[in-house]
Amino acid sequence: MLSGKKILLGVTGGIAAYKTTFLTRLLIKAGAEVKIVLTTSASSFVSPLTLSTLSKNPVLMDFVHQDDGSLSWNNHVELGLWADLMIIAPATANTLSKMANGTCDNLLLATYLSAKCPVYFAPAMDLDMYKHPSTKTTLDKLVSFGNKMIPAESGELASGLHGEGRMAEPETIRSFITNDLISGLPLKDKKVLITAGPTHEAIDPVRYLGNRSSGTMGFELAKSAAAQGARVVLVAGPTNLDTDNDRIQLIRVTSAQEMYDACHKHYANVDIAISAAAVADYRPKEVHTEKMKKKEGDLVIELERNPDILLSMGEQKKKQFLVGFALETENELENAKGKLKRKNLDAIVLNSLKDDGAGFGAGTNKVSFIDKNLDIKTFALKTKPEVAADIWGEIIARIHA
Repeated sequence: MLSGKKILLGVTGGIAAYKTTFLTRLLIKAGAEVKIVLTTSASSFVSPLTLSTLSKNPVLMDFVHQDDGSLSWNNHVELGLWADLMIIAPATANTLSKMANGTCDNLLLATYLSAKCPVYFAPAMDLDMYKHPSTKTTLDKLVSFGNKMIPAESGELASGLHGEGRMAEPETIRSFITNDLISGLPLKDKKVLITAGPTHEAIDPVRYLGNRSSGTMGFELAKSAAAQGARVVLVAGPTNLDTDNDRIQLIRVTSAQEMYDACHKHYANVDIAISAAAVADYRPKEVHTEKMKKKEGDLVIELERNPDILLSMGEQKKKQFLVGFALETENELENAKGKLKRKNLDAIVLNSLKDDGAGFGAGTNKVSFIDKNLDIKTFALKTKPEVAADIWGEIIARIHA
């Protein structure tokens, strides 16, 4: 959820400011780009150099920036427009009151007032301050503005008291924001199964039957689904691709039989399944345990059918929205429609090897989306991430219809 997000972190002057080093690290590890604005008092609790090193961006504190005798302006308007979301943590009673009342006496507050993105704040103060009626009024007012409060936790406070007012832990802040971002997404609470890549069918310990599929289309479909709130099981054949998205469970397999087994382990529990893998239709009937030696004359390898993963899912379909892929070289539309009906699919994605830039090994694809009512939507040649977004747009339109 945070991968690729531009996050503006505002740090104010409380003892909990030291935790922002851990928070910054967590945001960076999640794939976010982080810029940090400190109040002057915050720099007494956490080093600007430390935060700059962790975020890989200069830490800003003042409206005017001085470098080698030259002066420049830290543009709070640009900062506010740059961010996809803003986090103020810790948010002291002083800063919260200023935010609620429009006081603008430092760069952080000016940036907050200029922000057009969602703003999250994590209160941090002592017990009596947190319980004071004025603080409650301030918090209610900020929430009424559309800001999102990350509740303070109970625990030992800097004064030695024990109670509410402690800033939420960095992991809690990250989880709160992630869950909040998911809550408005179209695939929230959906479980998705996707197959990707080729399968390799062993001939002997060093040789196999396979194809040129890279798995890119399936991986892009998985990333797009996760970005829209889904939990994804991605069953991938041999491929160099990888993912560190914590919403994608990557299961690596080699053969069609292994892919069949992995899919059916999860299929009953998913809402949507997309078969984007280029599964080998046949496998050698006999797999040699030792490397085969070259002999005189021709070699004949007897093949047998692999299990049809997509057909089996269509036969067992109950609640699932099931999507297949058809890569064709002739009679493309007729063959795709036949596969759609024969395998009991809800939709099929058609692409042709005759289209330049489509098919295996390319960074682009050109597809048509055909649903079970034979409504057809054809897209222009696009990058595979764009194609994945188009496919999900068609699926989401139908499951929410």
